[in-house]
Amino acid sequence: MQQEELGNLRDAGKPADSSRDHTPDHTRDRGDEPAQRRWLRRLGAAFTALIVLAIGGVVGINQWVTGTTHDRVYANAAALPSDADPDCIIVLGASVRSNGQPSAMLEERLKTALELYNEGAAPKILVSGDNSTEVYNEVKVMREWLVAHGVPSEDVFEDHAGFSTYETMYRARDVFAVDRAIVVTQQYHLGRALYDAQSLGLTVWGVPSGGNDYPGQNRRDAREWLARVHDWGQCLTNAKPTYLGDVIPISGDGEATR
Repeated sequence: MQQEELGNLRDAGKPADSSRDHTPDHTRDRGDEPAQRRWLRRLGAAFTALIVLAIGGVVGINQWVTGTTHDRVYANAAALPSDADPDCIIVLGASVRSNGQPSAMLEERLKTALELYNEGAAPKILVSGDNSTEVYNEVKVMREWLVAHGVPSEDVFEDHAGFSTYETMYRARDVFAVDRAIVVTQQYHLGRALYDAQSLGLTVWGVPSGGNDYPGQNRRDAREWLARVHDWGQCLTNAKPTYLGDVIPISGDGEATR
């Protein structure tokens, strides 16, 4: 009995058998946590860098587009260079009302074009806009307004496939054989229009129309930042317009575009 008790006492002093230790081992989890955090930090840093680069790219392209065209903007016909000799006035389209009248923004563009035409700044007017469906025809409304205000119908050319500013300038060059032009639109939009035209090889001068502060202008200004980047890319890649077609020289008769 004494020997058995002594044996039990000796066993009690020995370290426990590790094979019988069922305590959970968290060593591996603790070792992984710092690695996971490092990976997340690196991912966050990379994502932040991409955002900074993207914002910098947008800002840089916008400054380039507007900075390379600001010296081509003139207040009115009298301010244009005496040797400009443009082929036409290009009026960029905007929305029309359901009653067949131009929106306030579009009417300001047409008024400016009419003033330029009446002052002899150019012999023809090219109205360009969206006529993608039978029930929506910006250029018809624009032509009718100009003719109603005294412009001979044969001096007004219609570009029915000017679905974007870039496409308007591309088609002005390749469909209407325009080489030199005055571009009319609101100030916020004018820099991009001139940039597109110059990138396509046109010689252009811009005259801003009145009315640069309509409802929703903040949204249009924000959109314009992205639109400049988009058009810069189109100019860089020489993107083709949706439609081209037979050549109708701007020096001819506008009735051929009806």
